[in-house]
Amino acid sequence: MTITATVDRWEPSPHVIAKAARIIKAGGLVAFPTETVYGLGADAFNVEAVRKIFAVKGRPENKALILHICKFDHAEYLVEMNEPARKLARRFWPGPLTLVLPAKDIIPEITRGGLSTAAVRMPDNVTARALIAASGTVIAAPSANPSGKPAPLDAESVLHDMAGKIDMIIDGGSVTVGVASTVLDMTAPEVPRIIRQGTISREMIESVIGVKMSLHNHGHI
Repeated sequence: MTITATVDRWEPSPHVIAKAARIIKAGGLVAFPTETVYGLGADAFNVEAVRKIFAVKGRPENKALILHICKFDHAEYLVEMNEPARKLARRFWPGPLTLVLPAKDIIPEITRGGLSTAAVRMPDNVTARALIAASGTVIAAPSANPSGKPAPLDAESVLHDMAGKIDMIIDGGSVTVGVASTVLDMTAPEVPRIIRQGTISREMIESVIGVKMSLHNHGHI
């Protein structure tokens, strides 16, 4: 059975967040709102929990999952940050920018889709960050929909597709952005590449790092 709990967008119930965090800690799956779309979250370090995400979504295991954090220093723990990436994080986090960087060994191979890189972002959503903090871990989360279907912008859409397949849905209302995050490959900071275009544009990124970039969609996210 899938539990659904409604929270206030700006002041999510500590009781609901604590319940969802217990599920994450126990290896379960929780759908939660971000500013972009609803995510389907699990403990990024729990291999079996991450495997459930791929199974529920029907997602190929070679497609990396985005790691969601609630503190800036968590990024340094997960990936090899460089100074241009730090500048972008300071400018756009919390927000709809995902940075792809060399992964540290702590991240399980399945979570990063077998790649040597990992994708990290800090969502601009109070409920999302509260859940990450209460879970005491990093949350791996793609969009909360079966692969090939549109990403959900509200809890009702998640329930329609995921009822009985996941443990809990946190209903935080409709998302505010409604477009998936911009994914930026910063593994070679002198030649940054946009993998997926979102609301944060090439021009916005270039204005921060002062480097021209190319658009390169290789479909790993």
